[in-house]
Amino acid sequence: MANPTQPNVGFTSSNTQERQGPTPPNPDNKTPILPPPSFVTPPRFPPPTLHLQKQDQASNVLSPANDGVIKTGSGHVPHLSTPPGPPVFTSPVRPAAVPFRTSPASPQPVSFSSGSSLPALSPQQISNGSDDLQQHQDSNSIIKDHVPAEDSSFVLFSAHKVLKQKKQANVPSLGFGALLSPGREVSTGPQVIQRDPHRCQICGAYANIYSNILLGSGQWQCVICRKLNGSGGEYIAYNKEELHRFPELSSPIVDYVQTRNKGPSFVPVLDSRISAPVVLVIDECLDEPHLQHLQSSLHAFVDSLPPTTRLGIVLYGRTVSVYDFSEESVASADVLPGDKSPSQESLKALIYGTGIYLSPMHASLPVAHSIFSSLRAYKLNIPEASRDRCLGTAVEVALAIIQGPSADLSRGIVKRLGGNSRIIVCAGGPNTYGPGSVPHSFSHPNYPYMEKTALKWMESLGREAHRHNTVVDILCAGTCPVRIPILQPLAKASGGVLVLHDDFGEAFGVNLQRASARSAGSLGLLELRTSDDILITQVVGPGEESHVDTHESFKNDSALYIQMLSVEETQCFSISMETKGDIKRDSVFFQFAIQYSNVYKADVSRVVTVRLPTVDSISGYLQSVQDEVAAVLIAKKTLLRAKNHSDAIDMRSTIDERIKDIALKFGSQLTKSKLHRFPNGISLLPELLFHLRRGPLLGSIIGHEDERSVLRNLFLNASFDLSLRMLAPRCLMHREGGTFEELPAYDLAMQSDAAVVLDHGTDVFIWLGAEVAADEGRSAAALAACRTLAEELTEFRFPAPRILAFKEGSSQARYFVSRLIPAHKDPPYEQEARFPQLRSLTQEQRTKLKSSFVHFDDPSFCEWMRSLKVVPPEPR
Repeated sequence: MANPTQPNVGFTSSNTQERQGPTPPNPDNKTPILPPPSFVTPPRFPPPTLHLQKQDQASNVLSPANDGVIKTGSGHVPHLSTPPGPPVFTSPVRPAAVPFRTSPASPQPVSFSSGSSLPALSPQQISNGSDDLQQHQDSNSIIKDHVPAEDSSFVLFSAHKVLKQKKQANVPSLGFGALLSPGREVSTGPQVIQRDPHRCQICGAYANIYSNILLGSGQWQCVICRKLNGSGGEYIAYNKEELHRFPELSSPIVDYVQTRNKGPSFVPVLDSRISAPVVLVIDECLDEPHLQHLQSSLHAFVDSLPPTTRLGIVLYGRTVSVYDFSEESVASADVLPGDKSPSQESLKALIYGTGIYLSPMHASLPVAHSIFSSLRAYKLNIPEASRDRCLGTAVEVALAIIQGPSADLSRGIVKRLGGNSRIIVCAGGPNTYGPGSVPHSFSHPNYPYMEKTALKWMESLGREAHRHNTVVDILCAGTCPVRIPILQPLAKASGGVLVLHDDFGEAFGVNLQRASARSAGSLGLLELRTSDDILITQVVGPGEESHVDTHESFKNDSALYIQMLSVEETQCFSISMETKGDIKRDSVFFQFAIQYSNVYKADVSRVVTVRLPTVDSISGYLQSVQDEVAAVLIAKKTLLRAKNHSDAIDMRSTIDERIKDIALKFGSQLTKSKLHRFPNGISLLPELLFHLRRGPLLGSIIGHEDERSVLRNLFLNASFDLSLRMLAPRCLMHREGGTFEELPAYDLAMQSDAAVVLDHGTDVFIWLGAEVAADEGRSAAALAACRTLAEELTEFRFPAPRILAFKEGSSQARYFVSRLIPAHKDPPYEQEARFPQLRSLTQEQRTKLKSSFVHFDDPSFCEWMRSLKVVPPEPR
């Protein structure tokens, strides 16, 4: 999505988070690398091709069906992302005993000072009222060379500096960009301002910590277009210290909050955060074992809800049953046919009837328990996949219940709920009956046409839900295929998620609770502005292009506008950028503004402003690169194109080409050799991309394409923390005394006298070595410690991962082994260099470890790098 005034921008929607602010060289022992060789070599990494989406109209709209890729004007741009902070260990975790860099939950952000000191400027310092205004150089407004600050967790940049030379900066194999998490909550939170912001009358940018102020007149200079603006005298001050009272001039992140009444329909609610209803849409075509697990999860779910949460319960099979909470002695439901969409007459009869279909938990908890207890297993002798399920009709009915009678008042006044309402579908099989359905069998002669029709209908229903500020989450479980391609558009277009589970047990129950507890703002609009030197080329995340006409307010607003499908903490936008030409200035600016209505019914405008320094030195730039953020950005761009298994195989080759091109452009050539050494300044990047190449996102670990499709869609919108864990697993070895040591995710960690936890984002594995498993007491203690750690690591993660435990040599252990880099094939000196924990083993233990491995053809990380004619970087 792009504003019409920025025709050169393309947009791709999915989620990503940005790193904030510039961080000059970190003292983290990064070794400077030599600049690339002077001779000219043709590029070996093809520049990305951007395809303009065909539209019936002139506008280019990002739709969930096109993977959230928004393309606009004559150029194309992909966008969006952000994650929660790491949980606190109750068991101490020992750092890796080697130059192995652990993976924090979020990369170190650049620090910003809490106060901005602005010197008084005289009119003589301004020759033309704009461009010649001297930048204030007070220490409090200058970017520091160190990196703390929770504030910048909203935005994570792939590098804390920008190369001045266009040719060097725009190398596509490495790229430059940011991950933005608009809805992220931090402990300190941004400063709150309860007044209208000062905005540039030319480009629409907000006054911020980096704006130059004329103390005598109160005028401020825009950092984006560099024009002067008035402040209505508000910024007039005798000295710079007086300006500290303005949060926007002393903090890089502020929230402008307005709680004033917006219309006759607005009625304050004491606890509006939980006033938005939750409607459960439950599959009633389940066999007895699945139903028992589901009932247990549902009972636990309603017990966890706050007492003021309003709940609705809808069941679907061949018909749709809407349960009535007014009947306390018996489970009672009104039934509608499922073969077609409900008519307006039937919906009016339902909504205006005597039944109560949404009821607060404090008044209806016993009724909800009785409804769940009354559920019965499917009785007919029909295969699971062939049972009639009218999921589409059921969601339509649930949406009508949430809208309620106010939806069709002639005055058009609709109740304003706190945040988004939520529909949670509990599905055990495909939608095979009624609108949006597909035939039971793939061999149906008209299946392709019916599938295409179902996809469009489901997406349309998702968009309808989004228009009514309702998010649809689909939680699938069981062994019956649910036809993911049909259901995904419904969840995606509404701003929800689709999650697969093995059964309706523990992980399903946890996700049910976390889905309903997610705070979701509504009516989100994201504005992206950059200095003239920067061009946004792609955005990936949960949003759609929005054409906002701001010409009446701002003369030359070139911002890129993105309509957010929902505003949640777990979301992230991945933003890719390039430089338009050689940069002359010493710094460039980025401003991100998010306007939304929060769960307390307040209108919020969150403004994040970042300044990054520019450099000529390639080695200085590489030292500022944040390997993990860069890897996540690359992975999201790559996964966006991997729509099926065939594409995934092709994308593995593009990873290979990236590595070769980065080594060619930024590495050094070995003497008397055609080999290039990968730059040590970004030594973590190739290993992270190797995990991407062979892991579940692009590799062959996952057997069914539906599972990979679900992971892909989760990854594209996931926060930075979850994205990083899905990209590369985190390996923790249990030690005596209940502590854990973090190690590289290599198969050398599979030591028989140890227990290991492997966190891979959507899955957490606990592996017990043979010696540990043989000792019952030791095994129980290690397993309990590992499970506690796994639960702490994933306490706030959504979707909640499944936690699997198994012993060395068991058939299930293959899930664990396949996600580790096979370093046992490397020579001993390389093993010790990359996995120093081996040095603590005796010769007997090392011999035993070596003999425990089974030979297979997968290359190790070093073998893979050498196969690309690239020398691996030195480990940190």
